[in-house]
Formats: sequence, C-alpha cells, structure tokens
Amino acid sequence: MRVLRTVLPLLALPALLALSPVPTRADPDGWLDLSRLDAWKAPQGEWFLADSVKLDPKNPKRLSATPGKSILVNGPKGRTRDLVSKQVFRDVEVHLEFMIPKGSNSGVKFEELYEIQILDSYGKKKLTGDDCGGIYPRAENKPRYHHIDEGIAPRVNACRPAGEWQTLDAIFLAPRLDTSGKKVANAKLVKAVLNGQLIHENVELKTPTGANWVKKEPAQGRLLLQGDHGPVAFRNIRVRPLSGNK
Repeated sequence: MRVLRTVLPLLALPALLALSPVPTRADPDGWLDLSRLDAWKAPQGEWFLADSVKLDPKNPKRLSATPGKSILVNGPKGRTRDLVSKQVFRDVEVHLEFMIPKGSNSGVKFEELYEIQILDSYGKKKLTGDDCGGIYPRAENKPRYHHIDEGIAPRVNACRPAGEWQTLDAIFLAPRLDTSGKKVANAKLVKAVLNGQLIHENVELKTPTGANWVKKEPAQGRLLLQGDHGPVAFRNIRVRPLSGNK
C-alpha cells in the first residue's frame, strides 16, 4: 500500500491511468457508469484512479491508495479541482460510494448548484445542513465566506467513521421553467439515503446552495463531485436519467 504522496511520481499525468475514451452508455436498467476519468470534463486536476484506498496509517487526516482502475481519488494532497460530468442531466437518480479521512469535507452537487454535503460528522448529536448528508446552507463570500442559514439537516446522523466506505443514494428533480425561462417549480430532493438510512424525503430546494444561491437556476445541468476541500475517494458512481435528459 503506497501513500498518496509517494504515488504521485508514478502519476505525473493522472489521466494516463484512465481507460481509452468510451462513450458513456446505459446498462439495461438505464444506469450510466461515471467511475472513469473519461466521464468527466477536462481539466481534471490531480484526480487519478486507484484499486484500493484506506486511511494513511501515518496520518489519519490523509488517504493512501494504490493505482488502479476503479476508484477516483482527488490527488496526493487531497485538494484539487472539482470533477464535473461531461453529460448534462435533468431529473436524475445517483448512486455512489465515498471515503473521507478524519476532518475531511467534500460534496455532491446536482446541476453544479445543489449540494448534498459530505463531511466527517460521525457521532455528532446536533445536525445542520453542514453535516454529512445535509443539504448545504446558503452562504456569502464577503467579507469572508460565511453561512446565512443552517441548510437542511439530515433526519438522522447516518455518517460512518472516517476511513470507512459510505453509500449515498439520491433522486433529484430539476427546477421547472416556463417558455420564458421563469421558474415555475422548485428543484426537489425526492429521496436521499445515506448508508441505508433515510435522511431526506420530498424536500424542496428553493434556491441553490452555498454561495450559488443567487444564481439563476437552469432546467438541467452537470453533476459535480467536490475535490477542493479535503481528501476524498469515490467508487461505484452510477447515474440514471429519469426524464427529459440529453
């Protein structure tokens, strides 16, 4: 098992580990596999593919990995560019597994705007949208980045300890726009399940999350995996378009 810092010299160009570009195709049940680097837009920063990931035994705030083909890891430093899908989605069902070390932070954003938070929240009693599985709070960048509400907390704390694989399943409905582009229905998180426990059901997303809440909401957009807030690994990333997708 090699620590990420020592793996980097083998991966001067992380994209070299990706398979040859292949169009993203649905399986018989309609699921698209996004567990490949070629499913994500360039530039991809220092993301690379691994076969195994675990906590760094020398530093529980880091991950260690061995190069391979099945797990996406956000570089040797655990901070790199966000991944943005090549494909555009409207209503969509997402399944993925993630691992974070102690104190780390990531997220999944529908249409690059609506975030389900990934955070090391294991054992926390009082939850907000800034905890694992939460719908991230609205925020402002000035005078320094700060939340302006608490977001929407998950119903239960289903977060597992750092270094364990965790599973997120979610169904997202995009906002509805009329022919003039005016929003006539809010985006909705129909359901979200973290590690087998229901954390959200039929939650309206009145605005985008974070500092994006002031942005105009589109009828469709790309999936984003956050890579710039701390070490994270993703595997078994599957997306199933539900309606009206290109």
